[in-house]
Amino acid sequence: MAEVLLEKVGKTYGNDVRAVESVDLSIRDGEFVVLVGPSGCGKSTTLRMVAGLEEITDGRILIDDRVVNDVHASERDIAMVFQNYALYPHMTVERNLSFGLERRRRHGSRLRALLGGAYGRARREETDAIRSRVRDAARMLGIENLLERQPRALSGGQRQRVALGRALVREPKAFLLDEPLSNLDAKLRVEMRTELRMLHGQLGATMIYVTHDQEEAMTLGDRLVVMNEGVVQQVDAPDRVYERPANRFVAGFVGTPSMNFIEGAIDASGRFVAEGISLPVPDHFIPPATGGCTLGIRPDAFRIVDASPDALACTVRTIEYLGDRVDFIVESAAGQLVCRTEPVRDVSEGDQLHLAAIGGGVHLFEAGASGVRCAVRSDTGQE
Repeated sequence: MAEVLLEKVGKTYGNDVRAVESVDLSIRDGEFVVLVGPSGCGKSTTLRMVAGLEEITDGRILIDDRVVNDVHASERDIAMVFQNYALYPHMTVERNLSFGLERRRRHGSRLRALLGGAYGRARREETDAIRSRVRDAARMLGIENLLERQPRALSGGQRQRVALGRALVREPKAFLLDEPLSNLDAKLRVEMRTELRMLHGQLGATMIYVTHDQEEAMTLGDRLVVMNEGVVQQVDAPDRVYERPANRFVAGFVGTPSMNFIEGAIDASGRFVAEGISLPVPDHFIPPATGGCTLGIRPDAFRIVDASPDALACTVRTIEYLGDRVDFIVESAAGQLVCRTEPVRDVSEGDQLHLAAIGGGVHLFEAGASGVRCAVRSDTGQE
């Protein structure tokens, strides 16, 4: 396996379409890193540049300390798994798994064998080695009983396992996975991402994974690379991205339901004020000097409380019952908000509630759609 390093990597299409902007990223040997962001944010383009399927406009890419900017994709010693399984429909599973290895060996083994005068023996040895690698990969992925089938006789999950197996048998320096689970149904996606995580643990492989699904990213990655409009917004462990989002975009993108945002300012008493509301703010945040700011509240940070100066008066518009929890869509002086609580049986649509925001789910950002998270006082122990 190998370290993958991106230094100021950028991509421009034509004269003015900047798809990726100056990405600096160090992926450690054996690390599982997930590139996550909305459609069009540049995550797949970044992955394809690492793979050699897209030329980079500027910067450098290194794989195992080797600059690969001008190295053809086939010579980078990486394996890629696509959203489209891209299996050969006329070949069995076993042949799909072994085909790439057989093509790679053909010229080299023939030359070595002819020079040594033992072409037949060398070819048999390589055939046995390929068969062994295919069987090992099939056993690891639980598809040993499918080796004689053709892709049309497989389910979506089985086809994805074959696509993964085709990458596994190559024993590459890094695995690149571009939304490989997006064609699967919800239940199978959960099963496959668990298997992927276990597979990574068994292999200790360097894996770079692309997805737009933030839940998938949170459960798979050792670290997340959150991107938007071609720019890396934050690189950190999943829990830190959720608990300490670098800016408003990250805070709104990571987490389901999304964080609630209220535009306002901090008054002289240190409270957050906006039209018709006044709420307390955790005192460890340092308010921006400009005065204007955004209060961010995770839906699960709300609690239903009695009326008080620290609570927000709301009207329940919609109730979404989800078994172990309930999402309330409420209307307030701050606009429409989402509140997530444990099941409450005596609340109906149209009821009046008072909500208080507490705990680590309350954040303060500088004003504007791209406002950064406000600094925290160093003596509070919050960071």
